[in-house]
Amino acid sequence: MAKHRRYFLKRPKSTTSLNQAPGTVTYVGRKEKAETTLEVIDYNADFYERYISTTPEDAFKFEEEDRVTWFNLDGLSNTTEIEKVGKYYELHPLIIEDIVNTNQRPKIDEHKDYYYIVAKMLYRRADGHLENEHISMVLGKNYVLTFQEAGGDVFDGVRERLAKGKGRIRSRGADYLVFALLDAIVDHYFIVVDEISDRIEALEEMLITAEPHKDTTLEIQELKRTMLRIRRAVFPLREVVSRLEKGNQGLIHENTINYIRDLYDHMIQVSENIEIYREMTWGLMDMYMTTISHKMNEVMKVLTIMASIFIPLTFLAGVYGMNFENMPELEWKYGYPAVWLVMLVLFIGMMLYFKRKRWL
Repeated sequence: MAKHRRYFLKRPKSTTSLNQAPGTVTYVGRKEKAETTLEVIDYNADFYERYISTTPEDAFKFEEEDRVTWFNLDGLSNTTEIEKVGKYYELHPLIIEDIVNTNQRPKIDEHKDYYYIVAKMLYRRADGHLENEHISMVLGKNYVLTFQEAGGDVFDGVRERLAKGKGRIRSRGADYLVFALLDAIVDHYFIVVDEISDRIEALEEMLITAEPHKDTTLEIQELKRTMLRIRRAVFPLREVVSRLEKGNQGLIHENTINYIRDLYDHMIQVSENIEIYREMTWGLMDMYMTTISHKMNEVMKVLTIMASIFIPLTFLAGVYGMNFENMPELEWKYGYPAVWLVMLVLFIGMMLYFKRKRWL
C-alpha cells in the first residue's frame, strides 16, 4: 500500500510584522540562520573572480565599472546585515522589508536606478519535499543583488557558465544575468510541473486499473493543495517578466529584450500546463468517486441477482414448510423429488435468463 507523502512545504503564517510601521525590517520565514553567507562573482568577458565571505561589507569593494558583479546573500533572518547592504545600495526601506518577508508574492518594482524583483524558486530537496524558496533580486547598472532564505538554489548552471565562460553570459551586462537567473527559475518550474504530471498519471492509472487504497483521498487532496501553491508561486511571475520586457529605464538593453520575450513565452507555457494539470487534479476526485461507485454497483448487482434467484426458491420452501394437514403433495410418493426438480428448473432458468440479458 502506497504511503502518503507531503509534497509541498507550506509557507509560514507569521504575524510578527503586524502593527508595525511600514519599512520595519522583520524576518518572516521558517529558516532561522545564525550568520549570513555572501557569494560574490565579479566578471567580464576576460575576467572572472569568485569570492565567499560571511561579512556583507566585503561586497562593497567591488565597484569596477567595466565588470558585472553578482552578490548572492544566503540567510534572511540576520536582518542587521541585510539592512547594511540595503543602506549601501540605497534601497528603499519598503524593499528591505519585502526582502526578509518570505510571504511576499512575486512582483517587480521600478525605481530610479534599479529594479527590484521578487520570485519563488521551486525545486525538489534531497528528502523529496518540494521547496518553495523566496528570492529577491535587485538589478542595478553593473550589479545584481540576490537574497535567499538559506543555502540551496537552482543557479548552479548559471555559476558554471560564468566560471567556464560558456555561452554569451560573460560578454553581456547585468540585465542578461537577471534574465539567466529568471530563466533557471522557470526551467525548474517545468521540472516540477512534469513531476506533478507523472504523479497525476500514476494516480489515474491506479484508479482505473487497480484497487484504490485508503490513503487515495489524502493523496488527491494533498496534490490539489500542492497545485494551488505552485499556481500561487508561478502565475504572478508572468506579470513580472512582462513588465521587465517593457522596461524603459535603460537598465534593460535592446539585445536582452528578445531573450526576456522568449522567457515570457516559457512562462505562458508553464502557466498553461499548470492550469491543465490543475483541472486534471480536480478530476481525480471525481474519478475516484466514480470508481468507488462503480465497485459498489457491481457488489449490489451480485447481491440483487442472488436475491432474485432465491426469492422463488424461498417461496416454495415456505409454502411446503407450513404445518397444514390437508396438503395433497405431502402424501404424494414423489412430492419431495418433484419440489427439488421444480427448484432446480427455476434456478437454471433464471441463471440462463440473467446470462441472456448479460447481467452476469
